[in-house]
Amino acid sequence: MPKNPAVADLIKQACQERGWGPSELARALGLAESGDPRRLQRQHARRWIEGERTPDHWWPYIAQVLGLDPETINLPEAMPAALHTDTVASVLHLGRSDVDRRNFIVASSGYALSALDLPDMDSVTRRTRSASPGSLRVGRGEVAAVRHMVKTLGDSASELGGGHARHLAVRYLTQDVAPWLEGRFTEATGRELFAATSQLVHLAGWMAQDEGDTPELRGLAQSYYAHSFRLAAEAGDPELSATALRGLAVQCVDLGYRAEAVQLGEACVDYGRHLDNPRAIAYYEATLANAAAQDDDRRMATRHLAMAETAIGKPVTAGGDSWAAHYSPGRWAHESGMILSRLGDLDAAEEHLHLALDIHGLDRRRTRAIVLADLGGVRLRQGDVDGALVTWRDFLDCADGIRSVKVQAALQDMRVRLRRYSGFPEAQELRERAARFVG
Repeated sequence: MPKNPAVADLIKQACQERGWGPSELARALGLAESGDPRRLQRQHARRWIEGERTPDHWWPYIAQVLGLDPETINLPEAMPAALHTDTVASVLHLGRSDVDRRNFIVASSGYALSALDLPDMDSVTRRTRSASPGSLRVGRGEVAAVRHMVKTLGDSASELGGGHARHLAVRYLTQDVAPWLEGRFTEATGRELFAATSQLVHLAGWMAQDEGDTPELRGLAQSYYAHSFRLAAEAGDPELSATALRGLAVQCVDLGYRAEAVQLGEACVDYGRHLDNPRAIAYYEATLANAAAQDDDRRMATRHLAMAETAIGKPVTAGGDSWAAHYSPGRWAHESGMILSRLGDLDAAEEHLHLALDIHGLDRRRTRAIVLADLGGVRLRQGDVDGALVTWRDFLDCADGIRSVKVQAALQDMRVRLRRYSGFPEAQELRERAARFVG
């Protein structure tokens, strides 16, 4: 990573305030990263303090032990500019960096919006013309293989959480798909290959986002989503493009980048505007409604929530393998319920969450666990303590074994809220059960 004197000054000043030299910093970083104080050599810490090198993998741990802002390391021009390289080279570099745990990237609001300017629309054509005669020949069989693997890994992650198989997805990208992306193919096959890879890269982003709430994973998720959008746009696939932008928008909501989330939500709706699949339309309209609700724009949220409801009520007639087909009426009901909860309409929120669970049903254990957790929270806000306790008991039954940051956050939220009900034996029992699940 290029030298950044401003970062070195921050590190040096923070160390001086603590009376630390390179040895103390190296020891603290080793403990923070792996629990081993001998993990990092003194000379590496000295180079960061003196500005001879700028940290990459170690930056989140430096920020942690010195109490620094993780986003300080973002270079305003250098970070987005780095993505204006060839799409395939860029995404493979990202995947290999992920596997090797190097070149740490921090999620930021500016990086998220910069994704809208990234696509290189000549990328597929240029690779078709420049492929060497000796490179690997790629056809529709390889494209089908990528799609099959995306479905297999996606099904596993949806059931058990993104933390279970993310590195399998990334290694598949860097070891199996990489030779195909760098091979010989027709323009039509190239676009299909880019589209399938966009799905795989999006899945890697979702897995990283669902695996944990660390600066490293947030940065990886954001970068994977940006590359997924770039690949989809260059493939000429508006549904995949909109879905990648949705990933960025949802992450911006989670990170508190409210204005950026609304802008990305609007772009998401715009890309999906002319699709024939009503589920896709509902998916993107609900994304914008959620972003607007988080931004306290009740008028916009209500308008786009109504558009989502209209779309999800239409029969699905579009054929083919739709990336948004998983957005069922049950999932729409869950998302709508949480938007309504944010807007303060708790009765309607409970009705929608009940609709998601008992009328439409949910086919994934992770999804059902999250909906049960949300329903318990809504019932508690309504003053229905008994109803909340019953729902949270079902949530704990469902959550066992799931590796998902959302499930972990729901467990912690439930434990905190139940502290005020220490007089209820059932509440204490739930808190003790939840403590065994919290990672």
